[in-house]
Amino acid sequence: MKSYRIALVPGDGIGRDVTDAAWQVLERAARGAGFGLEGTAFPWSCAHYKETGAMMPDDGIAKLRGFDSILLGAVGWPAQVPDNVSLHGLLLPIRKAFVQYANVRPHRLLPGVVGPLRKTEFDILCIRENTEGEYAGAGGRVHRGGPDEVAVETSVFTRKGVERILRFGFEQARRRTGRLASVTKSNAQKYSMVFWDEVTEALAPEYPDVTVTSYHIDAMAARMVMAPESLDVVVASNLFGDILTDLGAAIQGGLGYAASANLVPDRSAPSMFEPVHGSAPDIAHLGIANPIAAIWSGAMMLEHLGEQAAADAIMAAISATTARGIGTVQGREKTGEITAAVLAALG
Repeated sequence: MKSYRIALVPGDGIGRDVTDAAWQVLERAARGAGFGLEGTAFPWSCAHYKETGAMMPDDGIAKLRGFDSILLGAVGWPAQVPDNVSLHGLLLPIRKAFVQYANVRPHRLLPGVVGPLRKTEFDILCIRENTEGEYAGAGGRVHRGGPDEVAVETSVFTRKGVERILRFGFEQARRRTGRLASVTKSNAQKYSMVFWDEVTEALAPEYPDVTVTSYHIDAMAARMVMAPESLDVVVASNLFGDILTDLGAAIQGGLGYAASANLVPDRSAPSMFEPVHGSAPDIAHLGIANPIAAIWSGAMMLEHLGEQAAADAIMAAISATTARGIGTVQGREKTGEITAAVLAALG
């Protein structure tokens, strides 16, 4: 029987609960589809940082490299460890070391979920460049603490990096409705964003079946609120994609439904899958975290591994659960109740 090795990094706060929930559903779906999942848990987290001085050990990347995929819960506990330490100590190193350059986040309303917009018929796939751009980490500070202190943060956009994320966006649009929205701010950022627009224009003739439209980030934010049904695939830089996908989560009903994939499209290294709701320390002890985003992320993982039937079965079970009103109101049902309902729908 085919089997996949999955690294489980529950992380902090509600990450532990939702990872456990997702893993239960994934194992059930795998059994039903006739393949196996072998999970290995790693305790890397802010608690691990406080104990050891590091978010993960020096050989953490080497340990993860042998797995087929990584399922992450949530990372962060700002009251204990600064966010810049937790982010740059675990999540970003994994993304960059494995060149998980395509961050993919679906935004659509599940049955029974009421979003904040009047529009309900939208299905947006946001693709965010995930390894460079505004989050490259290039820069520094001088004259710290003094009146002449200077902080410099330099965005890094390479032709290779911009071209590969745009090609990924074009390919996704080709598989869907043939519409791609490329997001920049080239009227204000005359080097990096004009460069992005130029690469988009150069690639477009290779995809004659895809209609590409360029938007400024502010106009795109407005369009996602006013006319989300007009969008299909949206591709953006690291920072702009980060912001737009939180907006996407809002219009789909909240972060409890926001799934994501950090993909290595050629599968030369493990990809990582995670809900984007964060560790939510304020509710971590209550057992009310919505596990749907984590379960949806798990379905995306199975799809990436080539197990489409199992992924479809999980998504159908999620939809059946929310259609019954379970998991559609934050905090009304316990994490375990929502998980049990998805498992029951999965059969």
